[in-house]
Amino acid sequence: MKQKLVIIGAGMASGRVIENLVQDGPEAFDITLINAEPRGNYNRIMLSPVLAGDKTYQEIVTHDDAFYTEHDITCRFGTRVMGIDTQTKIIKTDAGDVLDYDKLVFGTGSVPFMIPLPGHDLEGVIAYRDLEDTEAMMGLNTGQKAVVIGGGLLGLEAAAGMAARGVEVTVVHIMGHLMERQLDEAAGYLLKKALEDKGITVLTSANSKEILGKDGHVSALLLEDGTELPCDLLCMAVGIRPNVTLAKEAGLAVGRGIHVDDQMMTSIEDIYAVGECVEHDGALFGLVAPLYDQAGVLAKTLLEEPAAFKQKSLSTKLKVTGCDLFSAGDFADAEGREDIVFRDPSRGVYKRLIIENDRLIGAVMYGDTADSTWFFGLIQSGDSIADMRETLIFGPAFQGGASVDPLSAVAALPPEAEICGCNGICKGTIVNAIENGATDLNAVRTTTKASASCGTCTGLVEQVLQVTLGDAFEMPTAQPICKCCDLTHEDVRRLIKSQELKSQQAVWQELGWKTRNGCHVCRPAVNFYLLADWPLDYKDDPQSRFVNERKHANIQKDGTFSVVPRMWGGITNAAELRAIADAADKYDVPTVKVTGGQRIDLLGVKGEDLPFIWADLNRAGLVSGHAYSKGLRTVKTCVGTDHCRFGTQDSTGLGIKLEQILWGSWTPHKVKLAVSGCPRNCAEATCKDVGVICVDSGFQIGVAGAAGMDLKETERLADVPTEQEAIDLTVAFIQLYRENAKYLDRPYKWVAKVGLDWVKERVVDDLDERARLIAAFELSQSIYRKDPWAEHAAKSQAFQPLADLTLEAAE
Repeated sequence: MKQKLVIIGAGMASGRVIENLVQDGPEAFDITLINAEPRGNYNRIMLSPVLAGDKTYQEIVTHDDAFYTEHDITCRFGTRVMGIDTQTKIIKTDAGDVLDYDKLVFGTGSVPFMIPLPGHDLEGVIAYRDLEDTEAMMGLNTGQKAVVIGGGLLGLEAAAGMAARGVEVTVVHIMGHLMERQLDEAAGYLLKKALEDKGITVLTSANSKEILGKDGHVSALLLEDGTELPCDLLCMAVGIRPNVTLAKEAGLAVGRGIHVDDQMMTSIEDIYAVGECVEHDGALFGLVAPLYDQAGVLAKTLLEEPAAFKQKSLSTKLKVTGCDLFSAGDFADAEGREDIVFRDPSRGVYKRLIIENDRLIGAVMYGDTADSTWFFGLIQSGDSIADMRETLIFGPAFQGGASVDPLSAVAALPPEAEICGCNGICKGTIVNAIENGATDLNAVRTTTKASASCGTCTGLVEQVLQVTLGDAFEMPTAQPICKCCDLTHEDVRRLIKSQELKSQQAVWQELGWKTRNGCHVCRPAVNFYLLADWPLDYKDDPQSRFVNERKHANIQKDGTFSVVPRMWGGITNAAELRAIADAADKYDVPTVKVTGGQRIDLLGVKGEDLPFIWADLNRAGLVSGHAYSKGLRTVKTCVGTDHCRFGTQDSTGLGIKLEQILWGSWTPHKVKLAVSGCPRNCAEATCKDVGVICVDSGFQIGVAGAAGMDLKETERLADVPTEQEAIDLTVAFIQLYRENAKYLDRPYKWVAKVGLDWVKERVVDDLDERARLIAAFELSQSIYRKDPWAEHAAKSQAFQPLADLTLEAAE
């Protein structure tokens, strides 16, 4: 007979416990999972990529509804435990449920520490801990301001994610350099410099005094020196504390965390704890690797198998805003210690090794962490480095004075060498999995969990595969579009064209999809490929789009929407402004915001009001700005020759023409343009997907710029003498991008793959191909150059609220 197991908290540690139980003892327990958040297990490590726009929430879900159903797990999400009677083994929830248990697991995690500054309870002051915090930061618009208190990992990831969305971010850190627990001053300096290069303001040795507010909402952070930092949102990322309130009320022994022994048992029989809420031998845990170790031990304990949790030396290998970092051991200054330091300013590389008594005791690396596993092995083993003292800093490939095959360093690693820090997976475990049939990266991930969390160790896992399999290993060149098929994005695009596949069902059938109707990853991509290649034959499928594109408005964290009417080239007039003001009054719009793209954003519109506010705006001649779409967003302009004494051409007029030609088109990702009337570049054209600089001799056209997570100047496509040629080259470039790019690749990523010369050959040099591209674009626009607002407003259909916002990927 199955025992009743209740788990409180759906974090990463408890999720790993469940995985181990259903794998090793599927008939042992009836599992009930209770979580205060209205959702199940997801990978919190990957919230930062969600914030930055690199992933959707769906992509970081570790256990979906199908998993819970398959394993008969009862889920009570959005439910809080109000009390536990440990004598009668009864749990009471805020929903009024009374549950009994045989075994109980606390996986309550941690709570963010909020500095009790005056004003810390104002609206707009948040932590960075869960999806709601992430969505609050995602709700900021380009040009809004945010302050992050805390220069640790979470604070910097929050800052970078918001900066990637165009938010003006300031990081305030009380210590002298960033990430002082993981980095020394030199590495901290390099990290600060890299963040500032991305447009983030960093203030170190800065002490916060008070959070200022206006009308109950945060408005600024006041520092001790009197500096005032205006902000629309303030994020505190200053640390976490074990969540022990419920355990304490239930009578469990509690210190800083819930006390557990080596088997993860608490002070009361049949009650266990795992994860960030526990305290073991005086230690607390915040990194994922020891949490997964705890989960493995607890699963074995529950299955009455021998196991014991042992604390290990830990290294920290991180990627912060695109910068590789590594630290391990003790790198504090102390008598009798020596440093070996390597710096390469041109590559932004810094390495420091700390040696004591001919032993490596600590290491800090920035910019190049390829050899970190080898150095960490030396720290753990305590082996003498006397014989390689002179070449130690250059890593394992140079021991003996000559460079050797880099794979030999991996081959030389002992079986106990840790490869995956997140999951605590050593080389021996991976080799054993390979020898038992896991012959590619996905199989190793599935079998061992190595490389399945943050992905930083992926390259190292592939090297272990290569060393173990030898010639039988093939380094993967590209990943399939998703788990529904074995084809890459490029394969799917090519086959849709060559086999003339003109429906989703044709794609699923002819290309051997493993699922009945695709998934949330492949459906949006295939939908775009079909409408881009066959505009007359394929009808756009709204259900294959993200919720923002289905609703024709950006969903906000409170379930309301933002409405952004198009302003051609940034130009408006009094009548349009009156219509916008009237709509804001009529529909009680709480926030009216000027965007960085020279438009006006109406924030906080109720879903049921969308068709009616659209109709009112339509009557004033305003149409959708497609601020929600993978398509043309804006064409930013300066005033050009109309008003500016420096203007060389009619930049405003050209911007309006380009926007009127391109609007409504669907593209692999959002597209932003700008036209500047002179080289002073007031419209910031040199960091756009397409940017035009007007000069006396004509027009300079640049492409593939970026101003988000990555900063990149445009590359010169061509110089042309006439406005019509500038329009033609722009349209041809956009159509070439539509026909060939991978879905969700911005133009700068696509151009980096195919090469600018390849683009020039087709858009600039081959006049027949240019004409074909322009004609193909116009054919597609005969279908899609229309206002979706007008269509829905005419139907006057109220939009219903979403059944479950947590299951919708807005981007």
